[in-house]
Amino acid sequence: MHFRETEHGFEWGSAEVTRICGDEKKGGVWLEVKTPGHDGVQIYVSETGKVRIFESCGEWQRPPKE
Repeated sequence: MHFRETEHGFEWGSAEVTRICGDEKKGGVWLEVKTPGHDGVQIYVSETGKVRIFESCGEWQRPPKE
């Protein structure tokens, strides 16, 4: 399987993971995951571990609990 480190992330198989930026004030980090079949998903991880996921059509929402 293909693996290569990049300046701000890595490539693993067909996925490219890149650190976009960090938020020093709040302590979070933005990552982006791209594949040949998808333009990219941006992921925000807060200092406390909260995760928010965004793509071109907006933020992903957690399905309601049943």
